[in-house]
Amino acid sequence: MTADLCWRKSTYSGGGDGDTCVEIAPLPTRVAVRDSKAPTRAVLTFPASAFTAFIAGVRGPGPGRSSTR
Repeated sequence: MTADLCWRKSTYSGGGDGDTCVEIAPLPTRVAVRDSKAPTRAVLTFPASAFTAFIAGVRGPGPGRSSTR
């Protein structure tokens, strides 16, 4: 399953090789997440709406964004 997915990682991933990050891949109703250092190991999936809410929370209100809390 994971070999067929289109994995991507953040342009902000750090480290010399940029491999200290997670990678995500969109699915029809979910988002798959894996460790970029161990791409053949376990993959977690989350409902797309939950992942979107998680990213919004991580980003926080910031400039030009309003707080929903």
